[in-house]
Amino acid sequence: MAKKPDQSAMHFETQAVHAGEMRDKAHDSLVTPLIMATAYPFEDSDELHRYFRGEHERAEEYGRYGNPTQDVAEKKLAALEAGKLADIEALLTSTGMSAIVTTLLAMVKPGMHLVITADSYRKTRVFVREFLAKFGVEHTTCEPSVAGIAAACLPTTRLIITESPTNPYLNCIDLAGLVAFAKPRRIKTLIDATLATPYNLRPLEFGIDLVVHSATKYLGGHNDLMAGVVVGKRELITALREHQGMLGALASPFTAYMLIRGLKTFAIRMQQHNRSGLAIARFLAAHPKIEQVWYPGLETHPAHAIAKAQMHGFGGLISFTVRGDLAAGSRVVDAVRLPYLAPSLGGPESLIEQPALMSYYDKTPEERLALGIRENLIRLSVGLEHDQDLIQDLDQALASV
Repeated sequence: MAKKPDQSAMHFETQAVHAGEMRDKAHDSLVTPLIMATAYPFEDSDELHRYFRGEHERAEEYGRYGNPTQDVAEKKLAALEAGKLADIEALLTSTGMSAIVTTLLAMVKPGMHLVITADSYRKTRVFVREFLAKFGVEHTTCEPSVAGIAAACLPTTRLIITESPTNPYLNCIDLAGLVAFAKPRRIKTLIDATLATPYNLRPLEFGIDLVVHSATKYLGGHNDLMAGVVVGKRELITALREHQGMLGALASPFTAYMLIRGLKTFAIRMQQHNRSGLAIARFLAAHPKIEQVWYPGLETHPAHAIAKAQMHGFGGLISFTVRGDLAAGSRVVDAVRLPYLAPSLGGPESLIEQPALMSYYDKTPEERLALGIRENLIRLSVGLEHDQDLIQDLDQALASV
C-alpha cells in the first residue's frame, strides 16, 4: 500500500493537487473516479443497523445525501479554505446562489434580524429583501464597513452577511475588526469570498464562521461548470447538510469530478490572475481615457490598506470608468478583440461587460446611479492570456473613446 503524505504540512499548491484524495484509489486509478450511482446497497440488515448507529465507515446511502466523488471535492475545498484550522468541512452545492440560499434557510427564523452590506451580490440582497421578509425575517442594509455593520445591528441580530472583495467596486471588509465586533455579541458571520478565493484570503483564519464561494468562478476555473460551496466548522456544516438533503440543491457527481480537475491547477492559475490583474490595473490607472480604476492592489483604492493587510494577492477582476457615457463604454467593450462580452469571471478567457447593461438593464439611469452603478462603468475579468496582449488590446479599444 502506498504511503499517505501528511497533507496538513503541504504548501497550498500541493494541497490543491493532493488534498482530500486517497493515495490508493479504486481500480488503481491515478485520478479520483467519477461515481454516478444514485443508491449504495447494504450487504445485509446488520450493516444497515451499524451504518445508522455510526459504527460503519461507509459514508453513502442515497445520492441526495452524498456521493464519493462529491466527498473528495468537499475535502479538497475544506483543506484549501482551512489552512491550519481543524474540524473544518465543506458542503458542495449546485450553484453559488444555492449555497447562499441553503445556508440562510438553515440559519434564520421568524423574528430574527440580519444585517447585509449594500454591495453584496444583488441576488443575495433580493433573496433577503423579498423572500426571507415573507417569513418574518427582518434585515437592515448598511454601508460595507465594520462601522456601518455595527451601526445596523440590533439586539435581535444573529447574522451578518457581506463580501470581501465586493462586486463590482472590490471593497474589502476588515475581517479581524468584524469578528471582534460580532463574536462577543454571539452574531454569526457569513462572507462571500468568491472574488478573493482561498488562495488570496482565508476568512476562517480570522474567525469568520462561514465562507461561501461560487465555485463556478475561480475554483472551477474553466467556464464549464456551475457549483457552490459553503465552508465552516463541522457542526455548522453538518446542520447545513441536513437542510441540503431536504432542499435538494445538489451538485452532480460529474460537476464534482470536473471541479476536482479544475482545482488541480487552481493555485497556478491564481498566480497568473494576480500578476495580470495588477499589471492591467496599473496600465488602466495611467491611461488618459480612464476616469477611475477600482482594484484593491492599487494604492488609490479606498480599501487598499485592508486588502494589503489580509490578502495574499488581489485577483483578476478590475472595474473602471471611461471618460464619457454609456455609449462610450459600449464602444470600448465592442472594440476589444480578446475579451468576450459575457457575465461571470474567473475562467481562462477574459470577459468584459458593462454592469449598467448586463446586470441592471431593467433600471433607469437614475435608479442605477442610486444603486452606485455608473453608466460608464466597465468590469473586466482578466483571464489567463498574457498581460501584454490584453494591455495592447485594451489600448487600441480605448482609442474609440
